[in-house]
Amino acid sequence: MSKDDRKARALVTGASSGIGEAFAEALAARGCDLVLVARRRDRLDRLAKRLEKTHGIVCTTVVVDLAEPNPGGRLRELVDGDIDLLINSAGFATQGPFIEGDADDFARVLAVDVGAVVDLCRAFLPDMVRRRRGAIMNVSSTTAYQPVPSLAVYAAAKAFVLSFSQSLWYEARQHGVTVFSFAPGPTHTEFFDVIGDNATAVGRMQSAHQVAAAGLRALDRRFTPPSAVSGVSNTITAALARLVPRRVLMPALARSLRPVDSTR
Repeated sequence: MSKDDRKARALVTGASSGIGEAFAEALAARGCDLVLVARRRDRLDRLAKRLEKTHGIVCTTVVVDLAEPNPGGRLRELVDGDIDLLINSAGFATQGPFIEGDADDFARVLAVDVGAVVDLCRAFLPDMVRRRRGAIMNVSSTTAYQPVPSLAVYAAAKAFVLSFSQSLWYEARQHGVTVFSFAPGPTHTEFFDVIGDNATAVGRMQSAHQVAAAGLRALDRRFTPPSAVSGVSNTITAALARLVPRRVLMPALARSLRPVDSTR
């Protein structure tokens, strides 16, 4: 993807709400045609109509449950034409003691937050490499930078996204394609509305639009880094988390978070 995305076409997962919706709005404002992907058709259709009317772009909506097998292959079959930018923004999380968690919920976290990210990259990256043009932003989280008690599976999944994206950054850049991990901190979305102020244990609260703007700024850099964090405060928090001994950090995080079960 060129840094001038006025005529580009982007596919955004998790587009029906939160950070995904904010990315869709920001890209539409740049004149980017969109493929909006989520499970909730009513929300997708309302968003698509609003963005088409406001910005004069073309929006395609695709209803897919990313937890189901082969989501990347299904999307590649359903979406005609080239995709210049893929934003893997969909996410699912459960919070609480691991031994009290539900196995099906854990499986969904891994399917959406890990499996779908890998599968969509596998589906769309080869075409970008062939064209020597394109970009993929895999939305991670500041939880990727440290273990988080009560968010054990989610934090580990986001750590996978961070490492995976950094590896692809090196592999893809040799072919003119950008792949990177983008880590929001706590964000005013449905997920963090439930957690409340305690979410600041893993960073400073931002709006979804602030997060989307930060992600696109990272993409717009002359040399996009392997990973980026949303906001100066969150960048510092993520860096410090790697320096603090785990035996000190994890009890503090555990005291600061209370259970939640939600979807982004």
